[in-house]
Amino acid sequence: MSKLKLAIYWAAGCGGCDVSVLDLNERILKVAEIFDIVLWPIAADFKYADVEGYPDGSIDVCLFNGAIRSAENEHLAHLLRKKSKILVAYGACAHIGGIPGLANFFRHEDVVQQVYKKAVSTLNPEGTIPAERTATQYGDLTLPKLFGRVRTLDQVVKVDYYLPGCPPVVEQAWGAITALASGKRPPAGSVVGASEVSLCEECKRKKAEKKIREFKSIATFQPDPEQCLLEQGIVCCGPATRAGCGSRCVNANVPCRGCYGPPAGVVDQGAKLLSAVASIVDSEDPTEIARILAAIDDPAGTFYRFSLPSSLLRGAQHKETA
Repeated sequence: MSKLKLAIYWAAGCGGCDVSVLDLNERILKVAEIFDIVLWPIAADFKYADVEGYPDGSIDVCLFNGAIRSAENEHLAHLLRKKSKILVAYGACAHIGGIPGLANFFRHEDVVQQVYKKAVSTLNPEGTIPAERTATQYGDLTLPKLFGRVRTLDQVVKVDYYLPGCPPVVEQAWGAITALASGKRPPAGSVVGASEVSLCEECKRKKAEKKIREFKSIATFQPDPEQCLLEQGIVCCGPATRAGCGSRCVNANVPCRGCYGPPAGVVDQGAKLLSAVASIVDSEDPTEIARILAAIDDPAGTFYRFSLPSSLLRGAQHKETA
């Protein structure tokens, strides 16, 4: 019996999703028994021309991680959709936009200026900005067009399944890969390996329905390891985040960051979290409420840390083209 064919692709992301596959450790050998890997740029020297030459639908499963940030990402999304029977949005960036999606709060040209000219870690005395096309004595050098907006994978092509997380936990990745290989697949469009409920529903911390009069920073405050973090004044995304990660962050006494995306039925993760935070503020005085909320550093970036491109906002509204 011939082996199934697996593709793994890294778009706009940090590479952690590729590492999560490697974190299968010895089980990666089992993956190799089940699949022939036909694309995995981080691990082997495949060319895009190789993929273009594959028959349409010949790839059984494609794990596509990373958001759509550039013309190259967009091209590969369409190409791998065409070549794959099953396309999986693997990880938070492909699923809901991820950390790269925070760029949607800013103008495209401001992001470029910050990265190449203004960042304190940048050494660029000539102020060079990369161009899409540069003529040299050896011919034209090209770079992919960088879009003004970050998009999720399913905003570009049809997605069959989603594996949330930054990155997906190893057990979830293994369960999803083996399930897809076995043919025992959930309904199309499912979020695989995660729960339908919020993280708070599975969290073991004690909840006392306590309201707060101040928010605290995890950098300067040591929370009680048994009490609800939100009720201690630590912004925890648990009320607005899908369970399924094993509560790893909160079990380590740090707040949930929201990387598993919204639970079933929640349209906008950031709005849901804002509602949860507002409900525990112990004041009805506008001035006092403003003082309490002012302690939350970068509320927009906190509430939409992973989900801005998939939210109702999508980002700040600017007069610019993609």
